[in-house]
Amino acid sequence: MQGIAIDGPAGSGKSTVGRALAERLGLQYLDTGAMYRGVAFAALRRGMDPADVEPVAHLMEHLELEVGDRSLMVDGVDASIEIRGPEVTRAVSTVAANPAVRAELRSRQREWAERHGGGGIEGRDIGTVGFPDADLKVYLTASPEVRAERRSKEVADLDYETVARDIARRDALDQGREDSPLQEAEGSVLVDTSDRTVDEIVDDILRLLEEATGSGGAVS
Repeated sequence: MQGIAIDGPAGSGKSTVGRALAERLGLQYLDTGAMYRGVAFAALRRGMDPADVEPVAHLMEHLELEVGDRSLMVDGVDASIEIRGPEVTRAVSTVAANPAVRAELRSRQREWAERHGGGGIEGRDIGTVGFPDADLKVYLTASPEVRAERRSKEVADLDYETVARDIARRDALDQGREDSPLQEAEGSVLVDTSDRTVDEIVDDILRLLEEATGSGGAVS
């Protein structure tokens, strides 16, 4: 039931590879990072400081998040574009370090997996905490230069140098937080996406899945 867990830092290709992999396998896909971005969006929209632990934790008690393949509704508002903007991007790691936020979203992610019978799930603690018993755990990485270049193309109003600095800042926050920091999960496979096409990466992951499950690429 567990499916595939995909972790990695910003710009490593999680969303692109995760979607392509889920499509090839006929699985549902969940971008857990979009959920954290949704919380950051909701906090900013209410004028909250993302670093205020208690108010943001209280916000989670009634926050409605509807995650689609490429969309996110936050309390009935389509935030699909706004959550990828620079303001939310700067706030999301701070929000993600809030233990109450992580606990609540982790619960929702597990409920999602139960409803869909597993799936392709990507984020930053999926293989370590969220779904440690996944059929296959993959940790994607890429060079800092490639990651910054990818992200600068996604955010039109930010230049390469600004994006590179933001990625370095976010890496430090994600890897240094006390609650489920970003790290390779035990038993995961490391895949460098720097100079490879999406199809090449997906083909490699499918081969690894077949080796792990002995099921010709199917997941339990």
